[in-house]
Amino acid sequence: MRHLLDTTDLTLEEIDDMIALATDIIENKQKYAHVCDGKKLATLFFEPSTRTRLSFEAAMYELGGNVLGFSSADSTSASKGETVEDTVRMVSNYADIIAMRHPLEGAPRVATTRTLVPIINAGDGGHAHPTQTLTDLLTIYREKGKLGDITIGLCGDLKFGRTVHSLIKAMCRYKNVKFVLIAPKELQVPDYIISDVLIPSGAEYVQVESLEDVMPTLDVLYMTRIQRERFFSEEEYLKHKDAYILDLKKLDNAKKDLTIMHPLPRVNEISTDVDDDPRAKYFEQALNGKYIRMALIMTLLKWGGNLEY
Repeated sequence: MRHLLDTTDLTLEEIDDMIALATDIIENKQKYAHVCDGKKLATLFFEPSTRTRLSFEAAMYELGGNVLGFSSADSTSASKGETVEDTVRMVSNYADIIAMRHPLEGAPRVATTRTLVPIINAGDGGHAHPTQTLTDLLTIYREKGKLGDITIGLCGDLKFGRTVHSLIKAMCRYKNVKFVLIAPKELQVPDYIISDVLIPSGAEYVQVESLEDVMPTLDVLYMTRIQRERFFSEEEYLKHKDAYILDLKKLDNAKKDLTIMHPLPRVNEISTDVDDDPRAKYFEQALNGKYIRMALIMTLLKWGGNLEY
């Protein structure tokens, strides 16, 4: 039995195999319509979510399986003081695989100590969001045909954004990836991302505050939301919330084949007039999330000996 707590749990070969499987699912949906007949996915979301939870549910249903779980800790025994370990141990009696989101960093890892079934980290605090990263990798691969030899700009809240942290860790493993880290000084990536991830990998990176200055160099632009829920004060949030707003004018000097991504939800960091630009791929990115989660569910169940396909 294996779990997915971070994309570093997977080898590059395993990631590439999962992307290939997701691509085959996209091209041959009916082939996979009953692969998970009789299987159950439990979605344990101790923190609110829309896209991640619904894409997991849609993924399992499209594989022929069923879903049980909850979308808020308030409606569970956690509100009575039940521990994560006990909740997971109990739920693993009823499901074949668990997708878990929690506001506390490391909670999914704790869950793996008691579970009887595979655990998928669907986001833990500001730490990691590996299934979003797999979604991002699939999107970049589908748009660029490769995961190396590109320049990717990461813009917005790079300090608290778990999607950014996970994506940097994953992309560092591919060759000739240059990172352009675009954020105000207060929201730049944490020091450990620089010291423990970027520098050891040998990847080229720059830290800048101006999006317009670097726009012409980018192959991929990954916009992020300034997250109110990650700030300790309303004053700090209001200070930064409008730091970067992407509109059509800012795209004047961008490459014609730029890929614009966003993990969603957005607030106002991408103007709606960008939505119809052919370079905007964030809604396709959300759809890709369903397909990569289908591939992940199948893969973990197969590795655990609970599925054949």
